[in-house]
Amino acid sequence: MIEKQPRIALLIDADNSPSSKIDVILAELAKLGVVNVRRAYGNWKKDGLKGWENVLHEYAIRPIQQFDYTKGKNATDMGLVIDALDLLYSDGPDAFGIVSSDSDFTPLVMHLRAKGAQVFGFGAKKTPMPFVNACSRFLFLEHLGAAGEAPMTEENEKGDKAPRAKSAAGRKPRGGKKAEPAAAAPAAVDIVIDAAPGKLDSTALKRDARLVTLLRNAVESAAGEDGWSSLGSVGQQIGNQASFDPRNYGYRKLIDLIEATQLFELDRRGSQFVLRDKRQAKPARG
Repeated sequence: MIEKQPRIALLIDADNSPSSKIDVILAELAKLGVVNVRRAYGNWKKDGLKGWENVLHEYAIRPIQQFDYTKGKNATDMGLVIDALDLLYSDGPDAFGIVSSDSDFTPLVMHLRAKGAQVFGFGAKKTPMPFVNACSRFLFLEHLGAAGEAPMTEENEKGDKAPRAKSAAGRKPRGGKKAEPAAAAPAAVDIVIDAAPGKLDSTALKRDARLVTLLRNAVESAAGEDGWSSLGSVGQQIGNQASFDPRNYGYRKLIDLIEATQLFELDRRGSQFVLRDKRQAKPARG
């Protein structure tokens, strides 16, 4: 018997998203379930959306026309919100994928999650933090994609026509193998894709107070009687606390990010990793 996969509705704010990333967005969502609703919203009379027009048929994305009723503003946001709510109460998908860098979608995301749906956001690094934090998980598009692709800029975000340049590749995952796609709800560990640019070093990671607090709280919450926490439990704790993905810091896997912070002791016990805060380690006796 084939296990039923989670159903995902992908809604794209084409006015604020690059078409060059649609393949990796769909590949990412395919790890989580079946994307059976695919819609892109925008004023298709605009020249800036030509890049999207070229990929709509290729990826079976339904274009939704939204005219600009007021000069200088677009109606894409309202159209996407109305459809998302209609889908929520009529079709009841298990999750939504929202592609946009617009913080106006924050109330929508909060409502979808309050009704039990997961929300996976995709947008540029300039995306306001309220929108990022509201999502179950948010991935910066600059860190999502194949090695050799140039980071997204203002120019190719709007027109999607900028040439691509080579970028530095990250290190290989342990064992040199990629993880198999998962058909179940996502975990915060062992997700592997192509190299992510912009890897932060230990110093930069330690200066990120939010990241340090999140990791330390998760490790403390997942600790067993011996003071050690399993990596899987830490990942689950992080996923329950906040929108998080190690690739936004330039690391493929959670363990790579944790190791890079140099804040935790790591040990391998059988097939799993365990860790604890270095501050909890007992000093060696003289």
